Amino acid sequence: MPVVTVHQGPRSTELKRELVQRITDSFVDAYQIPAESVQVWIHEVPTDSWGVGGKLTADK
Repeated sequence: MPVVTVHQGPRSTELKRELVQRITDSFVDAYQIPAESVQVWIHEVPTDSWGVGGKLTADK
């Protein structure tokens, strides 16, 4: 059973729904497994809790 973990900033439910579907479809196509065996975990990190290039993403 594949488990995919996505770490990202906040996104809308609609975008997360689409991402989960596309990731699932990719595993179904590549591994020839049922969609029910694919798990996708989304960990959202607030923009004030991560930085890029020495700056918080909340400050961009």
